[in-house]
Amino acid sequence: MEVPKASDVLANELRERILSGEYIEDTPLPPERELVVQTQMSRTTVREALRILEVQGLVRIKAGRAGGAFVQRPGEESMASTVALLIRGRQIRLAALLETREAIEPFCAQLAATHRTDRDLAALNAANDAIVEAEDDLAAFLQANVDWHVAVATASHNELLTGLMMALSRAIYAGTENEGFVDEVVRTTTLKAHRSVTRAIRERDPDAAVRRMTRHVHSYAKSVLAVDERTDIPLGEES
Repeated sequence: MEVPKASDVLANELRERILSGEYIEDTPLPPERELVVQTQMSRTTVREALRILEVQGLVRIKAGRAGGAFVQRPGEESMASTVALLIRGRQIRLAALLETREAIEPFCAQLAATHRTDRDLAALNAANDAIVEAEDDLAAFLQANVDWHVAVATASHNELLTGLMMALSRAIYAGTENEGFVDEVVRTTTLKAHRSVTRAIRERDPDAAVRRMTRHVHSYAKSVLAVDERTDIPLGEES
């Protein structure tokens, strides 16, 4: 029978209090010395428990007289980091990432057309402008492309979809950072499609947003996967 470490037990207890709302976001946890007294655990155990929570993104540690462990609730970035670890750890292939995006991103566009704000539209337009400004800079184009797809997901105002799209878009960026995958035709077609989807979102037309996004992500996937057999290389391996 395996006995859990004292630091894991304490981390679990503090985690539940954070997630239940007992400890409010941006407020400090009890000081280390107080936790030592409350739990009758060593200061080393308490510090290890706090480090566990920090790694999980549930607290941020600030040094100094006004420092301590401050509560933060998990957000889209936490989910994106977890999914990114899964993608890299399992060496998920680019084809699978593109299939996943085809499955979920049209729905993101549909929600975006329903829930978008003026701020969301500004982010979409800024990403499209960045694509134009990228010209022949592959890295700049890919980053602007990621920014646009994440902006669509953000405009859906669904935190789970946003976190997943952040991870997918970044992984697809990593898997296509090669001139062989993205040529001038792909860039031009991408910008045209982005503007078309953005227009549907701006006009609050969910049907058009779904239709245009479906066409866009499918044609992008076909153009990338048709390049050559290098797309069979799992992410994280050298080509």
